[in-house]
Amino acid sequence: MAYQTSIGSHEGAHAHHWEHSWAPAAIALAAICFTLAFTMFFVYQAKLPAIVLAGVMVPLAMAGIAKWMSELGQPTVPALNSLGLTLFIFGEILIFLGLFASYWALRVSTGLEGAAWPPAGTPEINHVLPLIMTAILVTSSLTYHHAEAKFESGEGGFTFWLLVSIVLGAAFVSCTAYEYTHLWAEGFKPGTNQYSTPFYSLTGFHATHVIVGLCAFLAILLGTVFGKVHKTLVKMAGVYWHFVDVVWFFVASQVYFW
Repeated sequence: MAYQTSIGSHEGAHAHHWEHSWAPAAIALAAICFTLAFTMFFVYQAKLPAIVLAGVMVPLAMAGIAKWMSELGQPTVPALNSLGLTLFIFGEILIFLGLFASYWALRVSTGLEGAAWPPAGTPEINHVLPLIMTAILVTSSLTYHHAEAKFESGEGGFTFWLLVSIVLGAAFVSCTAYEYTHLWAEGFKPGTNQYSTPFYSLTGFHATHVIVGLCAFLAILLGTVFGKVHKTLVKMAGVYWHFVDVVWFFVASQVYFW
């Protein structure tokens, strides 16, 4: 993340120098460690590497967030912020498309072979829970949008609606954990059959994005405590959260109802 700072009136009003932050890199590395730890633990059942990766992830994430919080009062470059978020979301879309493409190929080929879907070994998947999760996530988008409106107007209530959004996001993650716990107890794990792998890959990858969004919300909430809430962070977190919301419609419709 780069900051734009004036360096002297004698060089003109448009002269600037750049200050660079290592916070985004630290947080990105922490996200990679989280993904690898998740994969090691749930896919390969390699507990020790998962613990090591989690041990690396936590200090990286905390250091990155702390550094970012200390920079909240500094001016940013709106054009670069928008470009960076756009490129990030575009990359995320490509990753999700890759996962969906694999699932679609598997699903269609199974149908062409006339085999049953879901395949043998799949317990009954609850179709009510994903509907509840959809309602929770949509509501959280609405509450955060309301929080943004309160922030822009400056009339108060921003922190309250931010907290409501955090609670709803946490409820969504809890639903995922609840579902995983019950399916795991029934012997339905990654690698159980052709359906289990894409099921956990798509729902788990989406859940990690929800967790990242919650971390952004918590960072903003922490900023309210110290009186440092950057309007750019509030806006970017909202765009990211709405993106995660939209992606869930594709995950739920394809994984649970097709």
